[in-house]
Amino acid sequence: MFNIAYKFVGRHDEAEDLTQDVFLKLFKSLKTFDRRANFSTWLISVSRNLCIDHYRSTRREHEVVTHDVDASSLAQPSTIESPLTMLERRDRVGLLRAALDKLAPSLRTAVMLRDIQELSYQEIAERLDVPEGTVKSRINRGRTELARQIARLREQQESAGAKSPRRSSRRHKTGVSG
Repeated sequence: MFNIAYKFVGRHDEAEDLTQDVFLKLFKSLKTFDRRANFSTWLISVSRNLCIDHYRSTRREHEVVTHDVDASSLAQPSTIESPLTMLERRDRVGLLRAALDKLAPSLRTAVMLRDIQELSYQEIAERLDVPEGTVKSRINRGRTELARQIARLREQQESAGAKSPRRSSRRHKTGVSG
């Protein structure tokens, strides 16, 4: 019964509450059970019906809340990126470009046509004048190599970043300013 409730509500705490409600409903409805019928079928049917009733009531509550809100009074979502977000995006783009530059030209072209220009395998095959299987192979190898290059470049960035604080701490220890 808990599993049925959980499938309806998707939250553990709500499913527990709903399961308790099901047991109460079953207890109160026990005298209506036809002993010629299958008990487990009746049990599941009562559980499912209570879950459906619960879903309908919460949906109505949600609709009431939604309709009571004046859309014009809500703040518009910000379309301005924060400086940190812009820097992070620029870093990711730079890292991707550097990694793409390290790919073999045939792999780079296939990956860019598929993942950036979003062409189909057939369109890429026609453009490159190669079989579709070759296109798929190049894209797969290109993506794998691209991921490897990105990981390698990140490691280089991290090791370069880890070295720079040590240099600055040496300057402070010797009293030499920078």
